[in-house]
Amino acid sequence: MGQPLVQTIPGGVTAPRGFRAAGVACGIKRRGTGASAPLDFALLVADRPVPAAAVFTTNKAVAAPVVVSKAHLAASGGMAQAVAVNSGCANACTGAAGMTVANGMAAAAARAVSCRPDQVLIASTGVIGVPLDLAKVEAGIASAAQALGRDGGADAMRAIMTTDPFPKEAAATATGPAGTVTVGGMCKGSGMIEPRMATMLGFLTTDAAVAPDVLARALRRVVDETFNAITVDGECSTNDCVFALASGASGVSITSDDDPLLIEPMRQVAGHLAREIVRGGEGATKLVAIRVTGARSLDDARLAARTIANSPLVKTAIHGGDPNWGRLIAAAGRSGADFDLDRASVTIGAVRLFESGVPHDERADEAATVLAAKTIDIAVDLGTGGAHEATMWTCDFSAEYVKINAEYRT
Repeated sequence: MGQPLVQTIPGGVTAPRGFRAAGVACGIKRRGTGASAPLDFALLVADRPVPAAAVFTTNKAVAAPVVVSKAHLAASGGMAQAVAVNSGCANACTGAAGMTVANGMAAAAARAVSCRPDQVLIASTGVIGVPLDLAKVEAGIASAAQALGRDGGADAMRAIMTTDPFPKEAAATATGPAGTVTVGGMCKGSGMIEPRMATMLGFLTTDAAVAPDVLARALRRVVDETFNAITVDGECSTNDCVFALASGASGVSITSDDDPLLIEPMRQVAGHLAREIVRGGEGATKLVAIRVTGARSLDDARLAARTIANSPLVKTAIHGGDPNWGRLIAAAGRSGADFDLDRASVTIGAVRLFESGVPHDERADEAATVLAAKTIDIAVDLGTGGAHEATMWTCDFSAEYVKINAEYRT
């Protein structure tokens, strides 16, 4: 397969043909009233039932919306027409009452768009352990259904936010001999982020014609390289999910999960959104790419990169601009990946601080200058001589992160 021409375009989930969206205020978020009330309910609707796929949290403390959406995908054979999302309440750890609300949310959306309940996917985000008011949800669905439009993606994007400092959407096209495929997306997430499929929700749409099983494999492939390669604080949420819907409106048929005409724009959109989650992490001031090379396997590379990216000692050193290469080496060495200290190396930016068992602390000032930037590249070679590598994106830990999470429920 030749590589298609991939281009970034304006927009988000409604950039591909065949989708409409809306974002409204229905009072789930308690601050503000009237015109000042924050948007807290989003509805994404396809013109008809279309192939759908999802990747969900691996947390065993799983929220009601995840349970319902998994069941609906199984019952419908991977078809969906609507995605209903609320922010301000996670509907997690809420028992049988929470399941009743989740099923009611899907049923109300199904009535609003004239589809079967099992053709509705739902998601919730916010505080864990708080009841979700079904009456407010139903009012939100009714209002959003009236507001649906091709220009509603931006409102939907804002309606799914919680502690996010800025909204996140992206879109791209890929053009090849078979035609042009468009992919759009939006996501939310700022804290409680390490998806491992945080609180993280992602929504991707495409106008490609693709069967549910192919879409599911393609989504998993892309998620492993993007949303599953980020961390803010190493916390996997109860509600994490990424949904993908394919309208088929382009007429371009995709039959393989590695077809670059679909995979490349999906990778570009999801990669941008994933990095924006980290850039907007709670209290974050720096976006950091941790690239691990010299691994004996891809699993080892990912394991070491994840361990380094999640290390509080590494993240606080980065925040303070301290080129403490020892923390990077220590994290790599304890990760469980194969590791050879005598052949390992650490590079910050273009500055090699440790190589083949020998420190180069005389370069510390030069590395500190690199760490003063807002975007930082760090490379660690495990020294095994292996050919595998992986990259994780993370951010620094600041006092603001502690403040936000110390006061989250109060």
